[in-house]
Amino acid sequence: MEVKSNGYESFQLVYKEVFPVLMRVAYHVTYNMDASEDICQEAFIRFYNRSLSFPSIDEAKYWLIRVTKNLSINYVKRKGREQVAVEKIKKQTKPVLKTGEDEVLGQETCALVREAIHKLPEKLRAVLVLKEYSELNYREIATILNISESNVKVRVHRARQQLEKLLNQEDMYVSR
Repeated sequence: MEVKSNGYESFQLVYKEVFPVLMRVAYHVTYNMDASEDICQEAFIRFYNRSLSFPSIDEAKYWLIRVTKNLSINYVKRKGREQVAVEKIKKQTKPVLKTGEDEVLGQETCALVREAIHKLPEKLRAVLVLKEYSELNYREIATILNISESNVKVRVHRARQQLEKLLNQEDMYVSR
């Protein structure tokens, strides 16, 4: 049975059959019910607006699952970036008595760490940022990157090793 994404009956049929699956996919990536509902709605809006034709409901379902997974991953990435920004602001607003020298050296150290992170290969940088700055666990990172949990652990370990090597090449100042 051919399924047209903008046909009323086809859309109704696909919606009833696929929506629960999409909600589970979105929720297990975002762990946020409200966000999952919004993501599923967005996936169905894209489905309808594309005026696509599928040979079966299963093909339409697979397309919608891919769209939902990608929207969910983008949501998690965006939230991670927002969380990092919030944490950075929180850290900046803490009244800490530092000398001018401490402040300058601390800023230089942060710049060196950022620079070293950017020198890491993309695969290693992605897991390190998700683990250390987004505070995600290995399972969440594996889901986001669509790799195994053990692969995430290996990549985090390798990223930390390479980052340490890169930072050991530089003179670092660490305030106490």
